[in-house]
Amino acid sequence: MDNKTRIELQKKALENRITALNMVYRSRSGHIGGSFSVADILTVLYQKVMNVDPARPRWEGRDRLVMSKGHCTPALYAALAQRGFFPAEELNTFRETTSRLSGHAEMGVPGVDMSTGSLGQGLSAACGMALAGKIDGADYYVYSIQGDGELQEGMIWEAAMTAAKYNLDNLIAIVDHNKLQLDGTTEEIMPSMYPLAEKFQAFGWHVLECDGHDPAALYGALQEAKEVKGKPIAIIADTVKGKGVSFMENNVSWHGNVPSAEEYEAALAELKAQLEELEG
Repeated sequence: MDNKTRIELQKKALENRITALNMVYRSRSGHIGGSFSVADILTVLYQKVMNVDPARPRWEGRDRLVMSKGHCTPALYAALAQRGFFPAEELNTFRETTSRLSGHAEMGVPGVDMSTGSLGQGLSAACGMALAGKIDGADYYVYSIQGDGELQEGMIWEAAMTAAKYNLDNLIAIVDHNKLQLDGTTEEIMPSMYPLAEKFQAFGWHVLECDGHDPAALYGALQEAKEVKGKPIAIIADTVKGKGVSFMENNVSWHGNVPSAEEYEAALAELKAQLEELEG
């Protein structure tokens, strides 16, 4: 990836974070920390990797995305609007009772391929989509984004076994490895979940690891994943919860907290300063 493309993707990810911050602050509800950690992943997928057509969101030949950590819709909806699935103005209705942009991903939103939010279930749905693709002889890929805390759900590993059994090399699971969950660090809460790479390998997956905030590293891992044959692929993306705002980074309290007016202004100023630096 050339440096110009890398910078453009970094800018779009920062714009995603600014949009997500505005959505949560306006609605007084939502998940900022996890949205900020996954923003670069979503940006690279929708802007550079996935074969989708916003004019035909249900096109049968499209790549699919299952946002298994479905509570991070501020980043997901921002990415979909950026890609042109619906007008950006609709983001102002986030979490309103009459809006289709609810707090968890729902299939009524153009570009959302699976309703999610009950953690642990998304990878199973992605397995079904990938298996259907194999049976139909289709050439689409299915991407599933998991939170690392979500990997503590038993259903994840049932899906992992199933994907390996059916050699689903059209399934690419991305772990947003920000190392924090609602009640603390993932290692404190469930230490036996580690080491992650070896766990997936033991279940028959091909594993890649990368910096989840470096567009070039993400793009490289996603391209390498497409070269793998005969196995499902797990990409463990090393990320920072609350990425981009100093007082939110690696701070577990920003799982679902809403910023005060002062915190909102400070966070917005930090993100805009980073964006201005890239544009300069």
